[in-house]
Amino acid sequence: MSYNSFAAVYDAFTEDVEYEKRAAYIKKLLAKNGCEGGILLDLACGTGTLSKYLAGYGYDMILADMSPDMLSIAAERLPDALIICQDMRRLRLYSTVNAVVCSLDGINHLTKPDDVKKTFSAVSKHLQKGGVFVFDVNTPYKHENVLGNNTFVYETDDAYLVWQNFYKSKSKAVDMCLDIFFLEGDSYVRECEEFSERAYEIEEICQWLSEAGFSVSGVYDDMKFTKPKNNSQRVYISAVKL
Repeated sequence: MSYNSFAAVYDAFTEDVEYEKRAAYIKKLLAKNGCEGGILLDLACGTGTLSKYLAGYGYDMILADMSPDMLSIAAERLPDALIICQDMRRLRLYSTVNAVVCSLDGINHLTKPDDVKKTFSAVSKHLQKGGVFVFDVNTPYKHENVLGNNTFVYETDDAYLVWQNFYKSKSKAVDMCLDIFFLEGDSYVRECEEFSERAYEIEEICQWLSEAGFSVSGVYDDMKFTKPKNNSQRVYISAVKL
């Protein structure tokens, strides 16, 4: 999933993400696992909004994403960062890093278990021993009860977004169809994006991390340091490279 059409309006439609607060939480989570600085890879970085706040904590940033359009915005936002256009399943860096972050359900975009395993292995390969991997995932509860077969509508001064979801109960996946209407002069131009997300059970995610050479150090409710609830919509996981 490339988010090419969505890139131009992504930031406007994700203002409720609380990027600054989220970056502060991730910084605490990294520090809790012994990572206070060094090289930080932001995997599936999007437009780099979160990356910019993380860079403000003194990390040397590497930004990776599959979407050239997203990365072009990220490059303007962080001109000193290393920008790479890569698939997270086939990550290739010239050296190891101190930490890897993958935020805002990047892992959920991997709709096959083998692809999640490949990503975890690629991250492990590029982390130093003792390096930290922090990421979040949307939960099966959120996919079934919040995203589900629902439609969401968002509007800004320059664009209008209709987000339709189609839930697959067997795989806990949601097929998403975005109709984006960009204001050009007195009329709107329509563009479409289609992609899918899949939710995985925390137990299987932790098993795949272990198989990739990680020790899971924490599983937390969204931006908290408490255990997830049955109705938690987003979960953060931290793991240390053995």
